[in-house]
Amino acid sequence: MFCALGSAICYGTASVLQAMAAKTAAPGSGSGVDAALLLRALRNWRYLLGLALDGCGFLLQIVALRSLPIYAVGAALAASLAVTALVASRLLRTELSRVEWGAVATVCAGLALLGLASGAEGDRTGSAALRWSLLGVAVAVLLVGALAGQLPTRPRALVLGLGAGAGFGVVEVAVRLIDSLAVPQVLANPALYALLLGGAAAFLLLTSAFQRGSVTVATAGMVLGETVGPAVVGVVWLGDHTRTGLAWLAVLGFTIAVAGALTLARFGEP
Repeated sequence: MFCALGSAICYGTASVLQAMAAKTAAPGSGSGVDAALLLRALRNWRYLLGLALDGCGFLLQIVALRSLPIYAVGAALAASLAVTALVASRLLRTELSRVEWGAVATVCAGLALLGLASGAEGDRTGSAALRWSLLGVAVAVLLVGALAGQLPTRPRALVLGLGAGAGFGVVEVAVRLIDSLAVPQVLANPALYALLLGGAAAFLLLTSAFQRGSVTVATAGMVLGETVGPAVVGVVWLGDHTRTGLAWLAVLGFTIAVAGALTLARFGEP
């Protein structure tokens, strides 16, 4: 859980830096996903620092996913918005209202309940069908991004956010499905390609969402996309469970943490 929270700190800080960089990048000609936008953002030192923090966060996330159920790690990553709010209040001189301070406290309370209720990670390795399905979802995320440019501004932001969240969710599940790093086995595992494609697609969609439309709406969509779906996959197909008799407490903690994160969604945008 300490690794999951450390990952949230890295991701939350990186979000502010990357949002600032994406907003200053020159806009492209389209309204959907702009792959060149990512290249333009990479010229900004804030975006590069954000990527370095993302890398540290990802390593901590891997450690957490090998020890905790996906639902617990997903809720902790959603809590990165609480970190984003606190960092934005310092770097961007934004002020937190009483409701937003309450949301930060709510996120912390929800994570505390999850920590008490979470059991060990599930012992199932996942079927071949699940691995190939995960790769299919990663491809679908890219297609969703391509189609998002045809939508009006508000639904476009929501679709980009949900797509980015789904991509990050693919990464969460894929980490659990890679059971061997030996070269012949790992290269034959569809989960490896799902992880790479899902992560890249999520970055593309999220960077575009930071620059186009309502980033508040996009961030809320991202939180839902990266928490709910992977949590269901972990419980149903990978055997994630809670401590005996504490399933209700885990559901309550998960709901509270995600609800608090959604309240803070506006801090995806500087």
